[in-house]
Amino acid sequence: MRRCIRFRQWWMLLVAILAILSGQGSLVGMERFAKRHRQKLVERLDTDFGKSPSDSTFRLLLAQLVVTGFETLLRDWMAAQPGAAAELDTLVCDGKTLRGSIDETPSSAARFIAQEGLHSQSLGVAIAQTTYATDANGEVQALRQLLEAVELEGVLVQAGALHANRPFSSTSPSGATTS
Repeated sequence: MRRCIRFRQWWMLLVAILAILSGQGSLVGMERFAKRHRQKLVERLDTDFGKSPSDSTFRLLLAQLVVTGFETLLRDWMAAQPGAAAELDTLVCDGKTLRGSIDETPSSAARFIAQEGLHSQSLGVAIAQTTYATDANGEVQALRQLLEAVELEGVLVQAGALHANRPFSSTSPSGATTS
């Protein structure tokens, strides 16, 4: 039912991120978080929409979200924070399979969705991540894509054995030789 209530995209994304950081990762959890913290959000963000967004409003927002663009904006924002460049000395690569994403291909092979992430040990946060289907890209290609997006001079990159093969580790994504 249309109620002609419009929420700003930045506000919805902020509420969704805050809800997720508070352990409310589901759409209903985001709705509950927004209702529970509505007054504080109004005060802190100086915005009042009259009511909190519903779970279906969050669903619509997330369905329209361009994930790669959002990840790029988030990574750039994190890199621009004071002290981020000075503290970015070790990056740890980690790949995970998304639970419930396994599917069978026409050839009866297993296919699943996975994520590869770069985590800064000193900052204690993930600074970049990418999602890929195992039948389309591999973990090695996903890590290369992430490393191309990050300034690596003076940074130690720790990765699993899969990334320790000579063709991957002998050259950096930009073509410069590493030792």
